[in-house]
Amino acid sequence: MSMISGLEGNPAVRGLQINYYFICRTKLWFFSHNIQMERESELVKLGRLLHEESYSREKKELIIDDLIAADFVKRKDCLEVHEVKKSNTMEEAHRFQLIYYLFYLKHVKGIENLKGFIDYPALKKRTEVSLNDEDVEELKNVIKDIDGIIRGPPPAPQRKPICRSCAYFELCWI
Repeated sequence: MSMISGLEGNPAVRGLQINYYFICRTKLWFFSHNIQMERESELVKLGRLLHEESYSREKKELIIDDLIAADFVKRKDCLEVHEVKKSNTMEEAHRFQLIYYLFYLKHVKGIENLKGFIDYPALKKRTEVSLNDEDVEELKNVIKDIDGIIRGPPPAPQRKPICRSCAYFELCWI
């Protein structure tokens, strides 16, 4: 992994790893070790379909440095970065994924005047996310923690309500 400016000593991570950190450390470890089962998941396919059919006028998926994959961006009086999600049950994971995108764009790419939005088209809801010092400090700690998780052995799975719908269910529980 490469280093990110502004996060010296910490590895570059993908936005999805930030998301998985808040959802499940075992899933994060599997994903980070290229054990990826999302392609087979019906829920992931449903989410992808929702992403493709929502906001049809927007250019989809902006990928930067193979780390950031924003669902779409808009140039207005600022650069708006949007993430489209199926539900808000994992809102904190979604929020920190977007905070990471905003941080990366600002500190690595030098883009100022950013706003982030999490769009929940099925709920007809939009949440604005901004970059503040408190969240940046937590993000730095999350990235350090992710590095430790990835370098260690697979974390033991912990049963959560979301396990039944997780693409990695069979690896953890069967």
